[in-house]
Amino acid sequence: MGLNIVLYEPEIPANTGNIGRTCVAAGARLHLIEPLGFHLSEKAIKRAGMDYWKELDVTRYLNWQDFLEKNPGADVYMATTKARQTYTDVQYGPDSYLMFGKESAGIPEEILKENPSRCVRIPMVGDIRSLNLANSVAIVLYEALRQNKFAHMELKGQLHRLHW
Repeated sequence: MGLNIVLYEPEIPANTGNIGRTCVAAGARLHLIEPLGFHLSEKAIKRAGMDYWKELDVTRYLNWQDFLEKNPGADVYMATTKARQTYTDVQYGPDSYLMFGKESAGIPEEILKENPSRCVRIPMVGDIRSLNLANSVAIVLYEALRQNKFAHMELKGQLHRLHW
């Protein structure tokens, strides 16, 4: 099936567009939990996702409960600065769901408190509040892909004009 990215109430269209493009490149599905801070028809989404948005497997949910009901037994890991373990401390399955919170507030603490062993963090130096959402998604997603040996991905590049 493939990995899944879950965005809880994303607010900035350019981040979501960027994440959508990353999902297409990684063969991951995107799950958007409403309310969204923008309309999916906005130019900023299309601009950040470029022409890849039409290739994106994306599903919208009314709220967290709707997501849970439609994805029973989902193997969800929640990225948060409040986690005790790092994103490299866990073992991601080939169908794991990697969840990220809204830019201004993250994932609600009520959800985190119910799932402490499923929370992961990206280490940072000093008093930095957080990384950009699109960057955070890329970091954790590509660790999950690495752990799953980049299944179904192109592993060899080639020069276009010259030869090695």
